[in-house]
Amino acid sequence: MTPQQIFARMQERWLAGEPTYDGDMLAEGVVVETPFAAPGRATRTEGRERVLEQTRVGRAGFPVRFDDCRNVVVHETADPDVIIVEYELAGTHLGTGVRASAPFIGVLRTRDGLLVGWREYQHTMAIAAALTSG
Repeated sequence: MTPQQIFARMQERWLAGEPTYDGDMLAEGVVVETPFAAPGRATRTEGRERVLEQTRVGRAGFPVRFDDCRNVVVHETADPDVIIVEYELAGTHLGTGVRASAPFIGVLRTRDGLLVGWREYQHTMAIAAALTSG
């Protein structure tokens, strides 16, 4: 898969309420980084099985249904295996019904058609506000 195809698959999974990744899209040594993660949350996870487990647990414990992935801009780079994506996730808190959105930037790296790196910059304050409002 191309980086664009992998990102499109990630979007499909978000909107379907599924964990971000499945095993078929990840390289064995994949690294997922969220440098600005909320306190107490991992900023780096390495390895296919650890990434899959973390995203399964994270999705199951995150009380938001994603309704839209909008304002998507994909920036090509000089490396055909790397893209930079800007996007906004909009969702509904399952407990309160509050609708909110947050912007993100991600750097996606592939090798041999598999995801080897995902670095996501999150607007953690917007996410925290959405989870506590209502």
